[in-house]
Amino acid sequence: MKPLAVSVGMAAIELYDRPDCPYSKRVRRMLDVLEVDYEEIVVPESKADRDELESITGQRGVPVLVDDDHPDGWLADSADISTYLKDTYRS
Repeated sequence: MKPLAVSVGMAAIELYDRPDCPYSKRVRRMLDVLEVDYEEIVVPESKADRDELESITGQRGVPVLVDDDHPDGWLADSADISTYLKDTYRS
């Protein structure tokens, strides 16, 4: 099953997530509060079907924020993602 992509504004970053994941919800909320444009990529419910995510990060868990401006290119922990977003995008 191919991930579903939903663009929010003109995406500079990508968020791999699940709509039912509380950690993903926390990151989406932070992106919205900071008014950061992003592309939401909803991954399949089954971790076994998350090959695209694993090819980028080496893991299958969500949320994952992909941002070319980040030194590693991506972050995978909701607390780390929120801290990064606040430090990088807060005006």
